[in-house]
Amino acid sequence: MGRIRVLSDNVANQIAAGEVVERPASVVKELLENSLDAGATSFRIDIENGGRRLIRIADNGCGMLRDDALLAFERHATSKLHDAKDLLCIATLGFRGEALPSIASVSRLVLESRSAEETTGNRIEIAGGKILNVGEIAAPPGTAIAVRDLFFNVPARKKFLRTEQTELAHIGSLVTHYSLAHPDKTFELLNGTAELLHVTPVPTLRERVFQVFGSDALDELIEVGGRERTLLLAEEEPRTFRVSGFVSRPQVQKNNRNSIFVFVNGRLIRDRLMLHALSSAYHNLMPPACYPFALLFLDCPSEEVDVNVHPSKTEVRFRHQSFVHDAVRDIIRELLMQSRPAPAFATSPMPQPAAGLPYSEFTQAIENEAIPTESEMPAGSAPVFALRPEPGPASRFEFEAVPESQPPSSPTPLRLKAPDTHGDFPLEVPYDSRPTTLTGLGDLRPLGQIHESFIIAAGREGLWIIDQHVAHERILFEKVLAQRASGRVEVQRLLMPLVLQLTPGQQIEYSRIADELQAQGFETEPFGHGTIAVKAAPAAIGPADLERAIFEILEVAENELRKVSLDDLRRGIAASLACRAAIKINTRLDQSKMEWLLRELSATDYPMACPHGRPIAMLYSTREILKAFHRI
Repeated sequence: MGRIRVLSDNVANQIAAGEVVERPASVVKELLENSLDAGATSFRIDIENGGRRLIRIADNGCGMLRDDALLAFERHATSKLHDAKDLLCIATLGFRGEALPSIASVSRLVLESRSAEETTGNRIEIAGGKILNVGEIAAPPGTAIAVRDLFFNVPARKKFLRTEQTELAHIGSLVTHYSLAHPDKTFELLNGTAELLHVTPVPTLRERVFQVFGSDALDELIEVGGRERTLLLAEEEPRTFRVSGFVSRPQVQKNNRNSIFVFVNGRLIRDRLMLHALSSAYHNLMPPACYPFALLFLDCPSEEVDVNVHPSKTEVRFRHQSFVHDAVRDIIRELLMQSRPAPAFATSPMPQPAAGLPYSEFTQAIENEAIPTESEMPAGSAPVFALRPEPGPASRFEFEAVPESQPPSSPTPLRLKAPDTHGDFPLEVPYDSRPTTLTGLGDLRPLGQIHESFIIAAGREGLWIIDQHVAHERILFEKVLAQRASGRVEVQRLLMPLVLQLTPGQQIEYSRIADELQAQGFETEPFGHGTIAVKAAPAAIGPADLERAIFEILEVAENELRKVSLDDLRRGIAASLACRAAIKINTRLDQSKMEWLLRELSATDYPMACPHGRPIAMLYSTREILKAFHRI
């Protein structure tokens, strides 16, 4: 008798469940995507015990006919594919036909559904993959699926679930971000009798972001606004890629990528290409170990993306990967440079995620946990809820709903308190509630220095503090890049070659970047065993800094830039050169020098941060000054 045998359907479904159903949030994802595919406009999600005891999703979609309802629990039964060619152009969120049978094989499931074509609905009850009961019921059009006792028959899988609060937080994150992807629909999320999320249809994504995160968080975000790039192909129709959503200002810095949410054609995914494109857009705008908050939507022709590359459909593959990467990177980078957001001293933090769990437990479970996209919670941003401390000594937090209201549509004037003997102020001062930008840096009036390191300047918006070293560093960085691009790098020849001894690792990196060093103004050549001779260098680098600059460039190339693009390598070298040549701290500047520095900084493409991501200028706004002195 042979050793190979065909597995039973029940075992096959449990194996599939291991790929598709990782945790309760995975169940919510699959059922929610099915409801979206069914054309539903309203969704109610009921959760008990973090999804272990109950997950119930009810929608007002098209519903299912009786025969279709039974077929839906057969493996690979789907209404969304007809032949193999359809796999090349998938326009729906679900298509494999694995979700329902996989979920039913590891739970007690009840489906209630009614199609508008029928007068009565159908009820199907399944436990552990076995159909227990089929009957007719009175039901409104749509579908409701209740999943109870998840993993009741697979205790080993159940042991891997986290605490109730953690699993609930994952579900809350998932539902919230799908509500962001569909602002024209209603989403309700309930934990027992407690309503955690309730958002109603709004006409724009901006209003949905305001509903979910509130006005303070919205002030920290920059709207992408539906920017397009067109790919021209030989003998094919042009392909249009559209990027929309929100990204945070560079001053909002996270410790990991868990605050990045990417949707491709409405599908929440975790794609390395998109993540790298986003990181590249912020390169030289924030420190290397920090990440932004991003809610990005990429819409493109369905034939341009393959979604059939991961069992839980959390990864995709693009047909023209380089084009997509560069398009996303360039759109976001251009947006950041155009907006020039200014950091302030009293910034409002992004809402923090919470679900009645201790903050330390949340940090460990969410921020430091490598988990699939559909079950990730963004560090530093939470569904519809703000952190609110519970009374008493225990350090615990619970959800607090942000009240729904309309976002501000016009600037609001500052209303000052009535004038008194302490000074006569106008009753109203114009105040624009939109974030201040750095466009007017050249109009600031320098007042002096603090510790001969920070320039104090006055402007219409308030009081500015500018770090003179990083400001000059940004000016030189963009100058070096411009000279490199035009091929007109200012070079100084050395009277005597500088001979440097390299370690084996440095020798490897030198061989790899020697051509780029030459293009940046360094004239070098091998000089004996393990040494190089430097005969010329960029004019901005002084003799005392030359040796240190070379070794710093080799260290940056080895530690940070080995896997990045040539453009990022160039920017890394330019950043090192600019840092060495910039005005140092503890340097006295006269009035004309400070004015020159502010004018030159204002003329740069991105005056918000130095090439290493540190902020350049901080604003103490007029509003904050007036509040501090109790004038408003």
